[in-house]
Amino acid sequence: MNTIRTLCFVIAALSSYAALVYRLCQGRRSWKDSAYRTLITTLLFQCLTFTMGAVAMRSDSFLGVGNLAILAMHLAAVAFCITAQIILLRWAAAGEEAVRKTRFWVITGCALGVLLTALFFLADGPVRAPLDFDGSGEPLLLLYLLAFIASQAVPCITIFRQCGTYVRMADNASLRQALRMLSAAAVILLLYSLVRTVNVLTIAAGIDIAVWKEAAAAVLNAVGIVVLSLSLTMPSWGPAAARLREWIRAYRSYRALYPLWRDLYESSPGIALELPGTSVRDLDYRLHRRVVEIRDGWRDLRPYIERTTGETGGSDGQTSEEFRQAFTEAAQIRQALHAKRTGTIPRDNKDAGDFDDRDTDNFTAEVAWLTKVAAAYSRLGAAG
Repeated sequence: MNTIRTLCFVIAALSSYAALVYRLCQGRRSWKDSAYRTLITTLLFQCLTFTMGAVAMRSDSFLGVGNLAILAMHLAAVAFCITAQIILLRWAAAGEEAVRKTRFWVITGCALGVLLTALFFLADGPVRAPLDFDGSGEPLLLLYLLAFIASQAVPCITIFRQCGTYVRMADNASLRQALRMLSAAAVILLLYSLVRTVNVLTIAAGIDIAVWKEAAAAVLNAVGIVVLSLSLTMPSWGPAAARLREWIRAYRSYRALYPLWRDLYESSPGIALELPGTSVRDLDYRLHRRVVEIRDGWRDLRPYIERTTGETGGSDGQTSEEFRQAFTEAAQIRQALHAKRTGTIPRDNKDAGDFDDRDTDNFTAEVAWLTKVAAAYSRLGAAG
């Protein structure tokens, strides 16, 4: 079980250091910002918390004092929770209100630190076995453990309650996502506090608890810290991640449209303004060109598209109206391409009527629709 707890401490520490290094790389343009300095302080306390946790799992003493690593871990965790609460205030509030609430949390954190340190030494913490800090029937040590757990649980509750309000207030989409993730981290860490409380109280009562409960607490703590690390750095990397998601979505659409574009290009080479290439540089431009060229190639086929072509339900048994339309148009394209190759012009073709365009003013919807048609076209080709 100690192996699992050590591994969880290491994972939490690594995620904390990764978040710290990432944010420090932005120091040149952000160091004058008080919110940024508070965030760096929070991440430093977070790193210290889980570094001391890993040290405590490997050694009974630190700097020659027994269980000092445990005390240092707990004090750093208190400071970490307090500064995380202050970050939330800096994100969502300003002016005198933010100063007043920040002062309250700083005073509360200092009081908790003094209380925990006093209880640690009054309970003979330096000479106790490290396992006693998992739970003990000794009143002062039990009070120490419950005070520490409360110092972790209360900020989680307040952060969760405030995040919902602040999400509605925030104008920045990346900040809103960060607040939602921070809220999720608060819930996970609150569950950790509840499980930890059960463990401490059952051990103090002399009840033999299952080993998995302590492992569950360690896992919840590690997962919560990883989510918290992501939430504290999301306002800076969130926009870049959103751009990456958009690029990936555009690339998948660009590739999905290729089979349909290829056959239309072979039928009407004039639809391309430049020679086809495989580079994905300037992907947005290439995707726009591919959509335009598909539409131009499609229009070139109007004399060969038969109006009376029946609908098909699709090879996968899709019954929605949109899928039926996609397969119908894909089938019309295949039939029209064959008619053009053989020089056969249907008697009742679409050349004399309007072309069945979608709303080309909405490019995103147009890409989504053509992607469905291209997928249907590929399936019909595979079936054929």
